Amino acid sequence: MSAPTLRPVNSPQPDRLQIFDTTLRDGEQAPGFSMNPAEKLEIARLLEAMRVDTIEAGFAAASPGDSEAIRLIASEIRNSTLCSLARATEKDIDAAAIALEPARRKRLHIFLATSPIHREAKLRMSRREVLQTIERCLKHAAGTFDEIEFSAEDALRTEPDFLVEAMSCAAAHGADVLNVPDTVGYSEPDEIRAVFERLIAKVERPEHVIFSAHCHNDLGLAVSNSLAAVKGGARQVECAINGIGERAGNCSLEEIVMALQVRADIFPAISHVDATRIWAASQRLSRVTGAPVAPNKAIVGKNAFAHEAGIHQHGMISDRRTYEIMTPESVGAPGSALVLGKHSGKHALVQRLAKLGYQPDPDKLNQVFKDFKHLADELGEVNDADLVAMMEGFSPSGSRWTVLRTELRTTAGRQPKQFARVELEHPDRGRVSDIASGDGPMAAAFAAVQRITGTDATVIGLETRMRSTTTGREFVADISVDIAGETFSGRARGPDVVTAAIDSLLFTLDRGEAYGRADMTQKQPAAAV
Repeated sequence: MSAPTLRPVNSPQPDRLQIFDTTLRDGEQAPGFSMNPAEKLEIARLLEAMRVDTIEAGFAAASPGDSEAIRLIASEIRNSTLCSLARATEKDIDAAAIALEPARRKRLHIFLATSPIHREAKLRMSRREVLQTIERCLKHAAGTFDEIEFSAEDALRTEPDFLVEAMSCAAAHGADVLNVPDTVGYSEPDEIRAVFERLIAKVERPEHVIFSAHCHNDLGLAVSNSLAAVKGGARQVECAINGIGERAGNCSLEEIVMALQVRADIFPAISHVDATRIWAASQRLSRVTGAPVAPNKAIVGKNAFAHEAGIHQHGMISDRRTYEIMTPESVGAPGSALVLGKHSGKHALVQRLAKLGYQPDPDKLNQVFKDFKHLADELGEVNDADLVAMMEGFSPSGSRWTVLRTELRTTAGRQPKQFARVELEHPDRGRVSDIASGDGPMAAAFAAVQRITGTDATVIGLETRMRSTTTGREFVADISVDIAGETFSGRARGPDVVTAAIDSLLFTLDRGEAYGRADMTQKQPAAAV
């Protein structure tokens, strides 16, 4: 096929921003984020449901496992374009073609470094040899894929004139997307916007060809740089859920999508991503990789919609728009939370007590508020379990049950088994103990608790941490439990991890039924308090 007639494109780019997700490729390359094919497929399904335009499913030539995962995903995903990364070699291109064969729509993503440091230290190529390699590989790939993307690795440290030449070469030989990676997170917004404006003005290409930004977060500027690139004319952004990726990570999908949505008044493009599915995808990725999301992470951190300061809480009670520029529902999060701590006021305490089913009279409320402030000074945060214990005189967990004793045992051998013996005390039933097994000591302990309490629930998430207090140290456990199809969360403290985890489960089981009956806008009773 002959090369198309080329000319500079002066017309404005379309205002739809393509979202290219690289969670399963660049994201998975980061140490500690490796996923097996089944886990990759699960994340790919979430990305497809989110309406991500292109899913980079892996690097087919990197390993048989990566190739298998790409092929598995390509066999099932139908609404997103599937992509494989490839070096600028015929072998890599052929491996990508084989892995992507089942895909409804397939894209090849070829990369080749263009900066002086990479040409000299890694590739040992001249400018001319780089251009020849781009031409040769794009000709080899022609006709095999629905789309071809070319990435000039380390573009932001490439000589401006040679970057224009390399991009024009790629466009002349079949590249549909020209990606401009800030491979080492070196750029800043003003610079990167100017780079895109220059490329759009000078690179000769067919009209359908778009520019793409791929920004790393080494200086904490990945999202800012990506937004600047959009202002400079980029119409694709490469990003990852939770911002995972090499070194300090990639541009965060949730942040770029919501920045464009919240500030549609100042950006020239917007994505078609279903933002209401962001929270679920973020949480699931965190569980699959075992890497918790930072509490203060924008959009998806547990504090993203949490408020502790009294004046903020009063404003939130009056009108959420006073301190929230987006709703938690807009990203699929469970809801805003008024975190009860030493900075909280009486309005927030009254609201939380009401949701727990308590409406103390003015005199009682004054005493409770005083006790609450003392407890907040001691613990930092006061959770639902603390309030229930304060109002009812229950155990510190907020449950009517008290943990008396826990024994965990593991057998030796190739297939070890885990057992737990748990002894609880109840004001009406007295002391009760039971033994259970499970897929791990904690699972066994939870099974024993459910046998004792006669409840049926599935633990879907557990996070524990140690914290210092004025009297020493304590362990905090946050748990998420599925009860009859509804998700409930709880938090408890304890002198050790096991006791804290059991207490968090007991509190959640105790309060789950009451919350299920309550007329609440959210069913996460203790998610962030």
